[in-house]
Amino acid sequence: MNFDHLQALHAVRDLGLRLQPADVGPVDVSVHPPYTDIRTVQSVIEPEGIPVALGSQNCAAEDAGAYTGEVSPVMLARLHVEYVIVGHSERRHLFGETDELVMNKLRAVVRNGMTPICCVGETDEEREGGLTKDRLAGQVESAIGTLPAESVARMVIAYEPVWAIGTGRASTPEDAQEAIQWIREVVGAGAGAEAADQVRIQYGGSVNEENAETLLRCADVDGALVGGASLDAAAFVGIIRAAARATG
Repeated sequence: MNFDHLQALHAVRDLGLRLQPADVGPVDVSVHPPYTDIRTVQSVIEPEGIPVALGSQNCAAEDAGAYTGEVSPVMLARLHVEYVIVGHSERRHLFGETDELVMNKLRAVVRNGMTPICCVGETDEEREGGLTKDRLAGQVESAIGTLPAESVARMVIAYEPVWAIGTGRASTPEDAQEAIQWIREVVGAGAGAEAADQVRIQYGGSVNEENAETLLRCADVDGALVGGASLDAAAFVGIIRAAARATG
């Protein structure tokens, strides 16, 4: 919940001035402003050719109806939104979103031709209790259970350990690799080896310019879900460049 539409306008223009296509290389980059900023950001990145895709932080599980305060995935698709974050830890823990609701939102995003970024992750208590794998398996199995394998292959899964978000305590590369490798195994068991190979699995949790390249060089880490660092254009471009180096 950062930036009004004028602040978002300045932020994305700053990003556009700093970010060159060569910086991006083979990396897909998306920005996810608040709902009230989406149209403003779209009106900048498209005509000015800024090499980023437009994303949303959330959406409703239904396409239309009497759901006061919700934003339909149909509305987002018509604003050329390409990626939608679903099940972010803050949505789960602050707003009580269940695995079932996350699953329904995933289906809504896919139904409307957008790519979901499905967040999964364990709390500090679950980690200390040795429940990381159980928690991740439960979230992933629920998320992909009703989706066809081809849709699973095209989605993004973001592993965001709740204990690392906004705390400055990023996972070690070894911990991130172990968790994401496990997520890929769970996807393979549920949707098949091809889907497990093609699905993109990101790491999210206190990603910054200093740790991004090391994290992204892990064998199973396909990208980063960037939080606070994305609010600073220079820092965000540094992370994008790190991702391009790690990929190249």
